[in-house]
Amino acid sequence: MAQRTYDERIDELRKKQEQLKAQERDLMKRQSADERKKRTRRLIELGGIVESVLGRPTVDEDKVRFMNFLKRQETNGNFFTKAMNGKETMSENKSDG
Repeated sequence: MAQRTYDERIDELRKKQEQLKAQERDLMKRQSADERKKRTRRLIELGGIVESVLGRPTVDEDKVRFMNFLKRQETNGNFFTKAMNGKETMSENKSDG
Protein backbone atom coordinates (compact mmCIF):
# COMPACT_ATOMS: atom_id res chain seq x y z
CA MET A 1 0.00 0.00 0.00
CA ALA A 2 1.42 3.34 -1.03
CA GLN A 3 1.86 5.88 1.68
CA ARG A 4 0.29 9.28 1.16
CA THR A 5 2.48 12.30 0.88
CA TYR A 6 2.45 15.11 3.39
CA ASP A 7 0.73 17.34 0.85
CA GLU A 8 -2.05 14.78 0.33
CA ARG A 9 -2.58 14.44 4.06
CA ILE A 10 -2.61 18.22 4.50
CA ASP A 11 -5.18 18.55 1.67
CA GLU A 12 -7.35 15.92 3.33
CA LEU A 13 -7.25 17.76 6.62
CA ARG A 14 -8.11 21.05 4.96
CA LYS A 15 -11.13 19.44 3.29
CA LYS A 16 -12.25 18.06 6.64
CA GLN A 17 -11.83 21.52 8.18
CA GLU A 18 -13.98 23.06 5.45
CA GLN A 19 -16.64 20.41 6.01
CA LEU A 20 -16.60 21.03 9.76
CA LYS A 21 -16.85 24.79 9.25
CA ALA A 22 -19.81 24.27 6.93
CA GLN A 23 -21.47 22.06 9.56
CA GLU A 24 -20.81 24.70 12.21
CA ARG A 25 -22.37 27.42 10.02
CA ASP A 26 -25.42 25.24 9.41
CA LEU A 27 -25.85 24.56 13.12
CA MET A 28 -25.48 28.24 13.95
CA LYS A 29 -28.11 29.12 11.33
CA ARG A 30 -30.50 26.54 12.78
CA GLN A 31 -29.87 27.81 16.30
CA SER A 32 -30.51 31.40 15.22
CA ALA A 33 -33.72 30.42 13.45
CA ASP A 34 -34.88 28.47 16.51
CA GLU A 35 -34.17 31.43 18.80
CA ARG A 36 -36.09 33.76 16.46
CA LYS A 37 -39.08 31.41 16.49
CA LYS A 38 -39.04 31.24 20.28
CA ARG A 39 -38.81 35.04 20.56
CA THR A 40 -41.66 35.49 18.08
CA ARG A 41 -43.79 33.06 20.08
CA ARG A 42 -43.07 34.94 23.34
CA LEU A 43 -43.96 38.27 21.73
CA ILE A 44 -47.22 36.90 20.34
CA GLU A 45 -48.12 35.41 23.72
CA LEU A 46 -47.42 38.73 25.46
CA GLY A 47 -49.64 40.50 22.94
CA GLY A 48 -52.38 37.98 23.69
CA ILE A 49 -52.01 38.63 27.41
CA VAL A 50 -52.30 42.38 26.87
CA GLU A 51 -55.44 41.92 24.80
CA SER A 52 -56.97 39.58 27.37
CA VAL A 53 -56.36 42.13 30.15
CA LEU A 54 -57.76 44.96 28.01
CA GLY A 55 -60.76 42.86 27.08
CA ARG A 56 -60.52 44.00 23.47
CA PRO A 57 -58.21 43.74 20.48
CA THR A 58 -55.35 46.21 20.48
CA VAL A 59 -55.06 48.99 17.94
CA ASP A 60 -51.95 50.83 16.71
CA GLU A 61 -52.40 53.68 19.20
CA ASP A 62 -52.27 51.17 22.05
CA LYS A 63 -48.62 50.43 21.32
CA VAL A 64 -47.55 53.97 22.13
CA ARG A 65 -49.86 54.17 25.16
CA PHE A 66 -48.56 50.86 26.49
CA MET A 67 -44.93 51.84 25.96
CA ASN A 68 -45.49 55.20 27.68
CA PHE A 69 -47.28 53.49 30.56
CA LEU A 70 -44.41 51.06 31.07
CA LYS A 71 -41.86 53.87 30.89
CA ARG A 72 -43.79 55.82 33.54
CA GLN A 73 -43.84 52.74 35.75
CA GLU A 74 -40.06 52.51 35.44
CA THR A 75 -39.56 56.24 36.05
CA ASN A 76 -41.79 56.14 39.13
CA GLY A 77 -39.85 53.35 40.80
CA ASN A 78 -39.08 50.50 38.43
CA PHE A 79 -42.47 48.97 39.24
CA PHE A 80 -42.66 47.05 35.98
CA THR A 81 -39.16 45.64 36.33
CA LYS A 82 -39.80 44.68 39.95
CA ALA A 83 -43.07 42.99 39.03
CA MET A 84 -41.48 41.10 36.14
CA ASN A 85 -38.56 39.99 38.32
CA GLY A 86 -40.92 38.74 41.03
CA LYS A 87 -40.12 41.48 43.53
CA GLU A 88 -43.00 42.92 45.48
CA THR A 89 -43.59 46.63 45.75
CA MET A 90 -43.88 48.43 49.07
CA SER A 91 -47.67 48.67 48.84
CA GLU A 92 -47.93 44.91 48.28
CA ASN A 93 -45.75 44.23 51.31
CA LYS A 94 -47.94 46.44 53.53
CA SER A 95 -51.17 44.78 52.41
CA ASP A 96 -49.77 41.31 53.20
CA GLY A 97 -48.63 42.25 56.69
